[in-house]
Amino acid sequence: MAIPTTAFLRGYLLAWLIFSLAATALQCSLERAGLVYSMMMWSTNSILSGSFQIGAGIYQLSPLKNTCWKHCRSTADYLSRHWRKEHLGAVHMGLGHGLYCIGCCWFLMALLFVAGIMNLVWIAGLAILVLTEKLAPFGYWIDRASGLLMIAAGGYLLLA
Repeated sequence: MAIPTTAFLRGYLLAWLIFSLAATALQCSLERAGLVYSMMMWSTNSILSGSFQIGAGIYQLSPLKNTCWKHCRSTADYLSRHWRKEHLGAVHMGLGHGLYCIGCCWFLMALLFVAGIMNLVWIAGLAILVLTEKLAPFGYWIDRASGLLMIAAGGYLLLA
């Protein structure tokens, strides 16, 4: 049992490593373009900030987000539906589960470019939002409410 669990974890962490590399590349690109302040790593452009917030809000309301949540919220259910044998099968299951979990919150993580990757208050707020969405029985409604608030905040930034 220990080998498949470790293999599952390797696949899961591989998904997050790939996501992290893509986020780092985006960070470098935004910094080079002068859209992100390099020291605090936050947006210096209201159009970028507003667009990211509106995009995250729309994603919060999307069927794709709901599909990803369905798989990510319950690891046991995911494993029972996608079971594969052997070491490589466990890696494949971990990678798949990791991709679903990334699918749930990748756009929320992109909001770190808005208020700053080094902003611990913003990071904590987004972590609480993701945790509440995942664990609370009313998580679906948290998605909806936060999506509408993000769209409104993004619209305000674009119009201000």
